[in-house]
Amino acid sequence: MNKSLIAGLVVGGIAVTALGSMAGYSYLDKEPEYAEVVASKAVYESYNVPVEQCTDQIVQQKKAVQDQHQIAGTVLGAVVGGVLGNQVGGGSGKKIATVAGAAAGGYAGKQVQTDMQNKDVESTTRRVCKTVQKKEQKIVGYDVTYLLNGKVHKTRLDEEPAERLPVKDGKLLTASAN
Repeated sequence: MNKSLIAGLVVGGIAVTALGSMAGYSYLDKEPEYAEVVASKAVYESYNVPVEQCTDQIVQQKKAVQDQHQIAGTVLGAVVGGVLGNQVGGGSGKKIATVAGAAAGGYAGKQVQTDMQNKDVESTTRRVCKTVQKKEQKIVGYDVTYLLNGKVHKTRLDEEPAERLPVKDGKLLTASAN
């Protein structure tokens, strides 16, 4: 065999062996590419939101009076009282009884109409609103416990993590919330 061929094979073998051992060494000494998530807990922030709360209330009020002076009750009472007074007595006493009956009937009619007007109420519905504070919560991050190179670490992340977190040069590549 040719000396240069043997020398080339020896140099090539040494080069392949050196490259192989370097690749094996870097593979064995390679840092982990991922950290394992051990626990993850959502972190909440509470805040108040104003909410309008309305209810309907029934309100009773006195109806508006159309006959403020109770004229209808007075007239009707006077007529009835006059008719009844006319039935009593005779002669000039009949006239006095009719007038007295009309006066008493007018007064009684006015009182009856006044009582009826005072009891005459109407109901209306009124909407009453007020602003109350409703408590709500939102997630502001996640407290994450992870295992990297045999050690337990903690951090807060913006988003919920997967089962593994990417690592480069021994540090997480994930956005941190703190």
